[in-house]
Amino acid sequence: MSTGEGDGEQAERMAFILGLRQRGIRDVAVLRAMELVPRPLFVDPILRRHAYDDVALPIACGQTMSQPSLVATMTEALSVTAEHSVLEVGTGSGYHAAVLSHLAARVVTVDRYRSLVTEAQTRFEVLGLRNVTAFVGDGIQGMPGRAPFDRILVTAAAADIPMALVDQLKFGGIIVMPLGPPEEVQTLVRYEKAQSGRTRTDLMKVRFVPLVPGAAATL
Repeated sequence: MSTGEGDGEQAERMAFILGLRQRGIRDVAVLRAMELVPRPLFVDPILRRHAYDDVALPIACGQTMSQPSLVATMTEALSVTAEHSVLEVGTGSGYHAAVLSHLAARVVTVDRYRSLVTEAQTRFEVLGLRNVTAFVGDGIQGMPGRAPFDRILVTAAAADIPMALVDQLKFGGIIVMPLGPPEEVQTLVRYEKAQSGRTRTDLMKVRFVPLVPGAAATL
């Protein structure tokens, strides 16, 4: 697995970042983080030509890799800084965790599929990302042994935010996740936890796979 790139990919990456700007992404740190992560490394080689297209792509275990503009929008909404500890529920290809690794002090990512976690770990090692740790587990339960977190990102949809995740979020922390029924249009929300209560901001309509309890028995 190589990260080597030539002039062609450098040009692709520049066009990629320009495209994100044109789609409304303004956070310079987020744009820089996405520029630093070689997206083709996370894409099935058969789909390499689409690595920098703004489209969702299939990955193993029946999951999907969100389109870059959605990754950027969710990352902007998290408002991550270099002091933050971030939990990601839904490792997938590992791409989003890799982006977050360039913004946060520590990223913990969990997925119910062992094969996805194993492949993501290999990619993190290739890129030398030492502040990302991936686990197999039940994302609905979060990672209590690594809590509390400043930020939590969930890349699967549920009817409501799991209470275990709310409990593992620091006061002043933020959760970004899609809420709504499976197989239908959902709402991406930004939830802020304060001593005085919760604040919810609806961001946009999205479609995500459902958040499923437990770790997968196979795969």
